[in-house]
Parts: sequence; C-alpha cells; structure tokens
Amino acid sequence: MATEDLNFRKQGMILASKLIANEYHEKAIPAIAGSRIFVELYKFFGSEDPFKKYKELSRKKAKIVVDTLKAKIKIDIETAIKLAILGNVIDFAVGFSPEDLEKQIEEMLDKPLYIDERDELIKEVRKAKQILYLTDNVGEHLFDKILIEEIKRTSNAEIYIAGKEKPIINDVTVEDLIRDGFEALGKVVSIGTQIVGVPLNEVSQEFREVYENSDVIIAKGQGNFETLSEVKDERIFFLLKAKCPAVARELKVPRGSLICKRNG
Repeated sequence: MATEDLNFRKQGMILASKLIANEYHEKAIPAIAGSRIFVELYKFFGSEDPFKKYKELSRKKAKIVVDTLKAKIKIDIETAIKLAILGNVIDFAVGFSPEDLEKQIEEMLDKPLYIDERDELIKEVRKAKQILYLTDNVGEHLFDKILIEEIKRTSNAEIYIAGKEKPIINDVTVEDLIRDGFEALGKVVSIGTQIVGVPLNEVSQEFREVYENSDVIIAKGQGNFETLSEVKDERIFFLLKAKCPAVARELKVPRGSLICKRNG
C-alpha cells in the first residue's frame, strides 16, 4: 500500500523482521507491539496514511449498508448494540473485503450474541452521568454512530467519543469523527497517541481525565479488548466479534462469536 517499488518493499520487510524480534516478547500486547512496527514502517516509507484508500472504500460501503438498515429495520438501543458489534467485521487485519460488507452484516443479523450482557450495559447507560465511547475501525464507526444516537436518546449522560491522534492501520482518528458529524452527538476527544487500542500508560492527560471520570466505558473491537481486558475495571463493556484465535481463546468462545461483555 505504501509503495510499488519491489526493492523498497524488501527493505521494509527486513526492517519489519528486526522490529518484530524487538517488540514481541512473552508479555507483549499484540495491538501495541504491532502499532509500533507500523509507525516505524510509515516513517521508513514516508507515508502518513498508507491505508487511506482502503478506509475510504470501507467508509463508503458502510454508509450504504447503514442507510439501508435504517430504512429496513426498527432500531432500539438493544438492536443498536448488536449493529455496533456487527460493524466490527470491518478489519483489514483479518482479510476483510469492503465489497462483502452488506452480505456479511445481513448473514449475521439473526445470529445471537455468544456472550450477551446488553441488559446490564443498558442499565448502566441509563443511570450514567458520563459515558466514554472508544471507537475502533473506519467504516465500523458509522455503526457506532447508530448506537451513540440511541444512547443519547436513552441517557442524559455527557458523552465523549474517542479516536486516534494520527492514522494507524484503519483505526478511526479524531479527524474521521469530526468529518462524519460525531460532534453533534458528544465531545470528540483524542486518546493522545497513535497506538491501536488504549495503552493507558501512553495516553494524554486530557484523555486520562475523561477516562477516570466516566461511569461507563464502551470499548469497541479487538484492539481495545487487548489493551484493556487485563485492567480489572467493571465500568468497561467490550463490544466485538472474536475474529482471531487468541481473542476467542481469551474470551473462552468459538472464533467468530459476537460479544457484549462487561469487564472484570
């Protein structure tokens, strides 16, 4: 994605191999280690956002599917939570093709959640004074928007919506959130870093304050699960599809399971 130059790609592959040897160890968190490798490769190739075209296609396809779903089905907060989870299929890292999005969403609409703690999440949302929503991938964020709209109708809480400071793989940035109208739903905030997920020892002070002061934290996707699952914090609810064997094993679910789970 960054270059057509085969020799340049080979040099990048050698650099990546060295970085992998350095970053991956027994206690490494893949989302963080992988992000650091990507950042160094971005610098090496002189590309700030090699996934830009892929993200634009994902966003375009997601918008069509979201508009179709809004016209076809009645959406309440319970349905909106499921749609947000279904949106988590949008992930370059597991070989997702944006062209297949509508088919994949329709196939999963009637599929039950393997872990379904939606009632608990809705209960907490209704009594919360501050909610933090941690986004994941571009395209998927338009499904998140449906859920945030329903949260806004259900709760009087102040809502914060977090994105990445700069582009990293296909993750949602603050710029993406602003472009797609999320400021009308809540306060858009940067996590203060380019790393996938939420590495709490690297976030900005502004984000840390929002995180600490929130009553409910909704964490979308595998990257957020990887970085926050070992933080024993019952304010966090994970919404994701268990797309890789490691995450499925950690959650003790079959690969491909749809999950709404409270942390702890």
